[in-house]
Amino acid sequence: MRILITGSTKHWAIENFYRKYLEELGFETQICQTADFFYDSYHKSILSKIRYRLFFKGLYKKINKILLSEIHDFKPDVLWVFKGMEVFPETINLAKKLGIKTVNYNPDNPFIFSGRGSGNKNITNSIALYDLHFTYDTTIKQRIEIEYSIPCKILPFGFDIDENLYKECLQEDEVIKVCFLGNPDKQRATFINSLLDKGVQIDLYGNSWNKFIHSTNATIFDAVYGKDFWKILRKYRVQLNIMRVHNPTSHNMRSFEIPSIGGVMLAPDTEDHRTYFTPNEEIFLYKSIDECVEKIRTILNTSVQDINIVRDKARAKSISLGYSYKDRAAYIVDVLKGMNKNLTPNK
Repeated sequence: MRILITGSTKHWAIENFYRKYLEELGFETQICQTADFFYDSYHKSILSKIRYRLFFKGLYKKINKILLSEIHDFKPDVLWVFKGMEVFPETINLAKKLGIKTVNYNPDNPFIFSGRGSGNKNITNSIALYDLHFTYDTTIKQRIEIEYSIPCKILPFGFDIDENLYKECLQEDEVIKVCFLGNPDKQRATFINSLLDKGVQIDLYGNSWNKFIHSTNATIFDAVYGKDFWKILRKYRVQLNIMRVHNPTSHNMRSFEIPSIGGVMLAPDTEDHRTYFTPNEEIFLYKSIDECVEKIRTILNTSVQDINIVRDKARAKSISLGYSYKDRAAYIVDVLKGMNKNLTPNK
């Protein structure tokens, strides 16, 4: 089976995990960097941004020309579009006419665009064209199946940590404090400011938090990546998780990343969080600002021994129930084989 993935090769892109583990399972994959072509062109300069806003169709046409060329050369059995803001509906139709199975996975919400980078007409106009959708959210799944009569499978977020990195993170001294690791937006800043106003001290890691937060109770750090990312998730006594407006009732990437490294997650009380983890044993949940503050104070005052039990249980659950991207990739293979019995590994 040949799988052509459209998306990004940037270090934050989860399609890289799927490519890695699909290849380990014996499937030939290739990433057409549709998202990178757009990102690199748009962010090249202020002039590039102005040019895009005036002539955006020209950039999209160039990207789709590149994608069609890769489809022609690679001859995939499956075209797996991650999100798809840069992919024309016409390109998806052309792939289908060539007998290629078309699959979409949107790590945001295809029906709610919370910002310029979360969606556009290409996503809206392409929903009905795919043979299969993946989504992290049950409400999105239901809507796609009901409104479009297209199969839709739940594909939760996951984690990717090797054992050596985990052991390295264990050597970090615990920081008895609250941390939030992620970039700011207005909703997140409002929540964080509410906690700061109630006297909670928070370390913030991300880009441009100083534009949103000016409290003396906050300490702001740059964004962290790679090993530093995992070390920060692990070592703080409390790791806050905050939902965005497009997924208020489900889960996000941190929902699995924090528990998998043995972090202590304090997250919104959603059905997904209760489904994947046991509250007060593996994770902690809140329904309001006041409850969040109360839980923070309780966790900060819990003994190291009891907190380590929570950490160990969270990691054990993540591994034993197959929440890793490696396990997710195996599930993907089963689903794709169900679409076409002739889709088999190349080795």
